[in-house]
Amino acid sequence: MKPECLLDKGKIKQAFTEAAQSYDAFAGLQRQVGDTLLQKYPMQAQSGLVMDLGCGTGYLTRKMAEHSAQHALLAVDIALPMLQTCRQKNIISPVAYVCADAENLSFSAQSIQQIYSNLAVQWCQNLGAVFANCQRMLKPDGQWVFSTFGPTTLQELKTAWAAVDDYAHVNSFYTSTQIVEFLQESGFVSIEYECISYQSLYPSVLALMQELKAIGAHNVSSGRNRKLTSRSHLQQMIANYERAMSTGALLATYEIIFVRARV
Repeated sequence: MKPECLLDKGKIKQAFTEAAQSYDAFAGLQRQVGDTLLQKYPMQAQSGLVMDLGCGTGYLTRKMAEHSAQHALLAVDIALPMLQTCRQKNIISPVAYVCADAENLSFSAQSIQQIYSNLAVQWCQNLGAVFANCQRMLKPDGQWVFSTFGPTTLQELKTAWAAVDDYAHVNSFYTSTQIVEFLQESGFVSIEYECISYQSLYPSVLALMQELKAIGAHNVSSGRNRKLTSRSHLQQMIANYERAMSTGALLATYEIIFVRARV
């Protein structure tokens, strides 16, 4: 595990617990990525249990239910309020709900046909252990499908902060090459992936930061500044960000890595 990728697990759980009510109002990118994930790597026709790992408020869970009514669905999330919101929003499809940490799942070996996860595994500390456990839980003809953030995500925000101080103000993410290595080490031999860069437009830097907090995706790096950011440092960062936007539009980049892996 690279030092810059070290995460504060308690902070992650707290962040998503607090974001349960505000998440859907700001999660347009997450919904777009979830739709693309299902289009790129559709659900298998084989019957069997399908897990939505890190289900959040359940957008992908509901989409999977629409795609294939014959599958038994299991929604898993570390934050109980997120799981409760997922259940409240799903008023039609039968789904089982489990509050659990993706890094400590204890389902039986070869008990799950498919595991899907949309923009959740980047919050796991030990990605290799998560992948190895998914490989263990999958049936021999099953598939592990997920999306995650790549390292150029929020590069504009990271650059703007870098000129202010040396703290990690933006979470760091693994490259596609590193993710493939983790998968191979975990026993997956058939691995497909694609990287797509999205750019979102914001009215201000503060609007971007508000969105990150509202979806629980603000900085949870162990290298973050544990003290409150001073007003002067915040203003410096905002000025740096705005100066870098030559077109006048305030953009933020999100690199998304889409993956399908099989044993």
